[in-house]
Amino acid sequence: LKMSDSERQQRHRQNYMHVKVHTAQAWGETFISELHDTHVEAALRTMHIPPKLNILDVNESYKMSKSRLIVMGYNATLTTSAPAQPHQHRQFDQIRTLTQISAEVKNFINTIISQPGTEVLVVSGSERYKLERIFEGVNVWLAAENGVFLKPPFKEWEMVVENINLEWMESVQLVFDYFCERTPRSYVDTRETSLVWNCKYADIDFGRNQMRDMLQHLWTGPISNAQVEILRGAKSVEARPLGVTKGGAVQRIMEVIAQSKPQLKPDFVFCAGHFMHRDEDIFSYFHNESENGKDGKGSVSVSVSADSAEGNQDKDPSQVLSLAHIFGLPRMPQVITCTVGRKHSLAKNHLKSSEEITKLLQSWAITKT
Repeated sequence: LKMSDSERQQRHRQNYMHVKVHTAQAWGETFISELHDTHVEAALRTMHIPPKLNILDVNESYKMSKSRLIVMGYNATLTTSAPAQPHQHRQFDQIRTLTQISAEVKNFINTIISQPGTEVLVVSGSERYKLERIFEGVNVWLAAENGVFLKPPFKEWEMVVENINLEWMESVQLVFDYFCERTPRSYVDTRETSLVWNCKYADIDFGRNQMRDMLQHLWTGPISNAQVEILRGAKSVEARPLGVTKGGAVQRIMEVIAQSKPQLKPDFVFCAGHFMHRDEDIFSYFHNESENGKDGKGSVSVSVSADSAEGNQDKDPSQVLSLAHIFGLPRMPQVITCTVGRKHSLAKNHLKSSEEITKLLQSWAITKT
């Protein structure tokens, strides 16, 4: 009763903004995303290190197939990385540019795409302009920003995941910039829909301590209730919109490819990449349909994020259409998933490095179909 009018107005304004931001829709999206996270975390706890990919068997399946769909990650999958060498007088920016795709790999991909009935999709968290510059002249599908944007070969970009909340980016950018100043040789990748703080070139122990402090600040700070996910990598911290994953967007991408290429009827599907745990749901998407959708015309129930249903409002978001349904196939194609690096993964196979991926692409490039 004794509160002044100015204080009343200020408190009312704060309460109003809280209610405006934390709407029923925001609560629902958060609940669905956390439910999905619980499912993924449960799967991660039971993960094992998959066996080494049998190259001879895969090459034989590739050769015998009539139509193919190749889904590849970019970083640490198609790229080669040169370690930082402090004794050489290289600038930090010069060291960073050593991680890139080779002309040899691009030639292999071009040769593979030239084979009848073959399409290649590259999925990355990188920005649109970077992927477009890197794959200039390569007739490949590009999915940027973890599947938010899709670029058909030699066409313009289109948005696959819509209605993304990016109000948190400025606050996270300030935190990332602060820790970048405190951590020598760390850097921030500022993208259209996500931010990544990377310390892979910093001192290992110091970078790890800084990462721990940053995560504590982000998880308990002013953005703790924002529509953002904070993901910890081995030497990085990524902030992205709530519910956005490569697996969450892959069905919509498959639908766009099928509509654009009605003649494509893949009987061989290969998915490989060095993905963060949060993005390994892309492997789950292919596994669920290959194991449960054997009739080729139905759909399978799996957990998906709320954002994966954007642009498909008329569909039940708990139903994921199989590749056979999307591409109009009489039966399920052969699906092979492969993580890059010997680690616990939802993939069924692994290859140790991007060099082994390059050798696999080389063998496919010289295959006579």
